[in-house]
Amino acid sequence: MPVRILIADDHALVREGLKMILESLSDADVVGEARDGREVLEKAEALRPDVILMDISMPELNGIEATRIIRERLPAVRVIILSMHHTNEHVFRAIQAGALAYLLKESAGSYIVKAVREVMRGRLYFSDGIEPPIKTCNLSQSPIDSLSQRELEVIQFVAEGKTSAEIAEILSLSPKSVETYRSRLMLKLGVNNIPSLVKFAILHGITPP
Repeated sequence: MPVRILIADDHALVREGLKMILESLSDADVVGEARDGREVLEKAEALRPDVILMDISMPELNGIEATRIIRERLPAVRVIILSMHHTNEHVFRAIQAGALAYLLKESAGSYIVKAVREVMRGRLYFSDGIEPPIKTCNLSQSPIDSLSQRELEVIQFVAEGKTSAEIAEILSLSPKSVETYRSRLMLKLGVNNIPSLVKFAILHGITPP
């Protein structure tokens, strides 16, 4: 049976390009597309794909957190991360979240078919220019590690310019709770204003620049 693939990227041209490559294969079937992290969670639950091509920087919910949630809910799904970032931290966090492959976006078209075949065999795969994370690599001092999943959601929405009331509605919280999360984030990260919080979120790939 063909490999069922879901493409998640907030850029329509990227989705179309990947779709063209994959649909030229006789053993692959693109079953759906998603434009943001929340949509990919919904589509994954509804479509149950074999593989998800996941942009690391998406609105609403970034690719690493979306990967973590999907792997918890649907452990059989293989995730391939597409990213502009090639730092050890980004790669380590993606694999730690459950991704099996990490491709640089600029050259993803050259590696995507090989990556799909490798992850379907349960193997890790990295495109050229990506250094595979070492199991003993110690990134415990990364400030990201001190944040809970809810705090990561809040910081992304804050960085995307949403008000406390809007965030509260999306996350089913009270505006006061959102304000508390935001204050706690600033304290944990050692920043004292929203622009610094936004800068942190972009630098660590939590939200698209």
